[in-house]
Amino acid sequence: QVQLVESGGGLVQAGGSLRLSCAASGLTFSTYVMGWFRQAPGKEREFVAALSWSIGSTYYADSVKGRFTVSRDNAKNTVYLQMNSLRPEDTAVYYCAVDRGTVYSRRERYYDYWGQGTQVTVSS
Repeated sequence: QVQLVESGGGLVQAGGSLRLSCAASGLTFSTYVMGWFRQAPGKEREFVAALSWSIGSTYYADSVKGRFTVSRDNAKNTVYLQMNSLRPEDTAVYYCAVDRGTVYSRRERYYDYWGQGTQVTVSS
């Protein structure tokens, strides 16, 4: 059974940094995509970033490009989201998710497994 556990959220001032972690277990697929999404209060969940585990390619939403970096630790089966230059509009619950497909998608309906989410709050 696939389990995803996020950690690293918290409260930070604008301009600060946070690193989110997503520890995965039960992943027996040879190829998959790890994605990060976020949902702000009153808004729909949106794509943030993704990493294709087999080839290491990364993808970003325009709103975070240049500020956020997604990376992985193969040995720990963990994916990270390094968030720099945080803005109040980055405030949201952040989720990691797994898409068992081979081509990354920005659409949450293609993701099969989800973590419980971690709160990120950026104060102005």
